[in-house]
Amino acid sequence: MTIKTRNNSLFDFQGRPPIYKALPISLQHVLAMIAGVITPPIIIAGVVGSTPQEKLLLIQVAVLASGICTLFHLYGVWKFGARLPAIFGVGFAYVPTLIAVGGQFGIEGILGAQLIGGITMMVVGYFIQYIRHLFPPIVAGTVVLVIGLSLYDIAIRYMAGSGNVNAEGFGDLANWMVGIITLVAVLGASQFGRGVVRLSAIIVGILVGYAVALPMGMVDFSSVAEARWLAVPEFMPFQLEFHSAAIVSMVVICVINSVQTIGDLSATSVAGMNRELKTRELTGGLLGNGLTTALSALFAALPTSTFSQNVGIVAMTKVISRSVLAIAGVFMVLAGLSPKFGAIMTTIPYPVLGGATVTVFGMITMTGIQLLIKDELSARNVTIVGLSLALALGISQVPAAIEQFPDMLQNVIGGAPIVVAAITSFVLNIILPNRSLADEQRERDEIACADADANTAAADEDAEPRSVERSGPGGEAPTHVSPNANR
Repeated sequence: MTIKTRNNSLFDFQGRPPIYKALPISLQHVLAMIAGVITPPIIIAGVVGSTPQEKLLLIQVAVLASGICTLFHLYGVWKFGARLPAIFGVGFAYVPTLIAVGGQFGIEGILGAQLIGGITMMVVGYFIQYIRHLFPPIVAGTVVLVIGLSLYDIAIRYMAGSGNVNAEGFGDLANWMVGIITLVAVLGASQFGRGVVRLSAIIVGILVGYAVALPMGMVDFSSVAEARWLAVPEFMPFQLEFHSAAIVSMVVICVINSVQTIGDLSATSVAGMNRELKTRELTGGLLGNGLTTALSALFAALPTSTFSQNVGIVAMTKVISRSVLAIAGVFMVLAGLSPKFGAIMTTIPYPVLGGATVTVFGMITMTGIQLLIKDELSARNVTIVGLSLALALGISQVPAAIEQFPDMLQNVIGGAPIVVAAITSFVLNIILPNRSLADEQRERDEIACADADANTAAADEDAEPRSVERSGPGGEAPTHVSPNANR
């Protein structure tokens, strides 16, 4: 008779460690992701002018969707789901595009475009094994870099007191003080902290900033008292609207986010499981993320993506047990079912959010740079990155420059630098000749050799004997005399 022993390993995907071992690591994942989950809906709520109740709803469904999405990818359904130790949820990657779309078409326009974007992501997932070569690190890195750069003004506005520069008290020194204290706390925890403190640096910063803002009268608890303890999100709380410009923008960012998902899943399998990413896992991850993004639109949850900070935790700890990450997913689901939890999140003052997220945006920028240097910085690749940045950031800073463009084109590229960067880098990567640094060095060597041959030939020509012409007496025909002729 064979007795099967339970697999208690933290370092096996199928392992089921006891709760006292799994819980601390699960909480690390929750702490690492929670700020990234709640901040995008808070930002978008401010952009579209949501009521306090709508803002609370957006936060609640974002937390719930993140938990469900994580569990879905851990266990999978048919061909959907990565079945890898990865955390999925509402993230920052979409924020610049969501701001541009929401500013023009409201939350209804965002959700309608998101539905189409999620379907597009599933199409990409189905064909990814055939088109993966079209999105090398030079393209993905350029887009991620622009995402980070385009978010800085949000953090600065929040540190100054509001997302709206015309808000009362915007730029007050009190706001800046709270924002800077929060930032210093994040830096201190991330650079000098150990273990959970270091992994939870953003949460530590928020708690410190919150404690400073509380006696200064910056925290309003009225929404917490009114919120219910338990509520199930309703189906389609907002009507979906479909605008061509919004759809194009969302489709582009969803395709680009697929590239980021490839990178995060590859990093998870290589760093955490010591093997390359399987095609089935890659396809399942993209199909699953597309499905959850599309379904989330029906419940007012923003688009989902992988969380790079949690990939870092897996790479550092080597803990890949599905049960450990599932506990984190269950916690997010329970928190998402309680509007009281979302209401507490809405009490975080803008300066605290700004001080905490400015470091996150900086990390996104550096992630883009890390992707870029995976490819060699040849003249071709430098041209792709430089031109993409110049056009994307230049157009976003001078919107009047494209006022003569057709309305649809203005709506697509005017407020979303990431779309310009994505299209430019994608097209240039296809049409520019693929010359490596070795090819460029070979061309320089050939040019140098050709110049050397030309100089040698010119020197030889100068060294040849030349004849001297003299006129004969009485106007006779010139006589050719060698320079060495006897006089």
